[in-house]
Amino acid sequence: MESVRSQEEVASLYQRHVDMVYQICLMLMKNVPDAEDAVQTVFRKVMEYDKPFRDHEHERAWLIVTARNECRNQLKHWWRTRRESEETLNGLTWEQPEDGALWETILRLPEKHRLVLYLHYYQGYTALETAEILGKNPSTVRGWLVQARGKLKELLEVEEYG
Repeated sequence: MESVRSQEEVASLYQRHVDMVYQICLMLMKNVPDAEDAVQTVFRKVMEYDKPFRDHEHERAWLIVTARNECRNQLKHWWRTRRESEETLNGLTWEQPEDGALWETILRLPEKHRLVLYLHYYQGYTALETAEILGKNPSTVRGWLVQARGKLKELLEVEEYG
């Protein structure tokens, strides 16, 4: 399919958001090669998306939802369900290196909890904004945040005292 956006527009959008899209994909796919494939597909979809983005927030929200949906589609694909075992993450590189150990613990949480924690703490979205992006009720997102923080605290205490 031919790109409906200029090469410069796609390159600019890629530079602004590739780190965020990659982190979401890595968080959901749990391995680097699959996350990289998903990122590539997300930005291919950007090139094919024929509607203009209203503003910067619409652009980010569209990318977050598209990345999540792409990862979910890949995870449901028949060949993934027949693999022997998933590779474990070997050292994530984050903007803040001290987050590495914490992030490894976050990755052990269920998808909904990982995603709301990432959007809230790493991307700075409010619970209301996260709810809009995910198409969920704000009270559901707030509940997921409370559950996620509780489970994260339990996991960290087990690691610390275990």
